[in-house]
Amino acid sequence: MLQDHNIPEEQYTLRRKIYIIIFQSNTGAGRAFDISLIIIILLNIILLILESVEPIAIAFDKIFNILDYFFMVVFTIEYLLRLYCVREAKRYAKSFYGVIDLLAIIPSYAEFFLPNWHMLMVIRSFRLLRVFRIFRMVRFLDESRYMLLSLLRSFNKILVFLFFIILLTVFLGSVMYVLEYEHNPGFHSIPQSIYWAIVTITTVGYGDVAPMTALGKIIASFIMILGYAIIAVPTGIMSASLVRQYKDMDNDDRVCENCDNKNHAEDALFCKNCGEALDTKPAKK
Repeated sequence: MLQDHNIPEEQYTLRRKIYIIIFQSNTGAGRAFDISLIIIILLNIILLILESVEPIAIAFDKIFNILDYFFMVVFTIEYLLRLYCVREAKRYAKSFYGVIDLLAIIPSYAEFFLPNWHMLMVIRSFRLLRVFRIFRMVRFLDESRYMLLSLLRSFNKILVFLFFIILLTVFLGSVMYVLEYEHNPGFHSIPQSIYWAIVTITTVGYGDVAPMTALGKIIASFIMILGYAIIAVPTGIMSASLVRQYKDMDNDDRVCENCDNKNHAEDALFCKNCGEALDTKPAKK
């Protein structure tokens, strides 16, 4: 973060110190802050879980209320400090972590008007994603990037497949309604029959609705077997896309000096195997 000449030196120094502590985990203070933040998030999640257990919530109601206010104040101050110390507050607020940080404190204030929103504070668990950056798990971030790019590449195919499944469940549900509604109160409407078709074709099988006619059971058996084949389709699409992504990305001949790994992306800065810094210029092929 470069100095803004419109900011007094004292204020700039303070902002710089806060920035280093909050955003740079390679310093002692920054690492201590990040680890402390993770512990606080974990404690908050444990508190929310315990609050959902009625006997415990009744017995420790006052303590839980005090801790809820404590966590609300801590996370609010931390979010405001993040906005204060970065150069572009709007850019940070719109970033992935910025949105997660904001969503993590909204339920604390929303529960004053909507008490049922209290448990939505569990969204703070997503803030634990920073653990990869804090503990320098670069290879895990690299792998997650590959999976995300593969998902985006195969999104259109998966979308077409899901549209086909929706049409199939509507058709099968309607057929089951025609066959069962006179004999089976469980199929009292087409939406209910579609619900049954979705539960069956995904092999979930709640068992709350079941066919009674012979033809209905035959069709149900067909849907159950079809479900196994349907599950394999998106898995195959994603797997093929992931293989292509690795082939496209792992085309750099730079060798890691620490573990001798050669398979890196062209834009990789660190070895995905051990996290060691790589040469800035890719080797010539």
